[in-house]
Amino acid sequence: MNTKNLVVLALFVGIGAVLHAVVPGFIFGMKPDMMLTMMFLGIILFPDKKNVLLIGVVTGVLSGLTTQFPGGLLPNIIDKPVTAFLFFAIFLALTKYRNSIISVAVITAVGTIISGLVFLGSAFVIVGLPGPFTILFATVVLPAMAINTAAMVILYPIATGILKRANFIEQPVSQ
Repeated sequence: MNTKNLVVLALFVGIGAVLHAVVPGFIFGMKPDMMLTMMFLGIILFPDKKNVLLIGVVTGVLSGLTTQFPGGLLPNIIDKPVTAFLFFAIFLALTKYRNSIISVAVITAVGTIISGLVFLGSAFVIVGLPGPFTILFATVVLPAMAINTAAMVILYPIATGILKRANFIEQPVSQ
């Protein structure tokens, strides 16, 4: 694990934590999880198992500590590492298209859906849900998917441009 990579991952997690803390909960204490976008960005830019584990666990703990969902700490701690590794697997499966903005947007949408399902499922089992699963999924997870996807479409090109110029990530081989 490279120290420069850890610094960038820490910045992503910090930005995600601030976004997660300031976005208010609006449906039964649930809110769109902007921390996911930053976690996904870290995984895309630094695709390594150790990085995925680190960013998944840290994001889960910080997300759990800043949640407004009743009893949401443990579901977040379960959700983020599981989502991080499933997202990583999907990302690795897209070897040919992995750096295209379209594939990044699609896997962000899929990752957000996975996260919502894991979070709601684990919350249901551990603490119960404050409302019907389908209502929570439709009113929080689906809008979060749209918000996270739009944010990734904006952030991904900016982050890759900055990190390439700073020599944090390699320039893609032109074909």
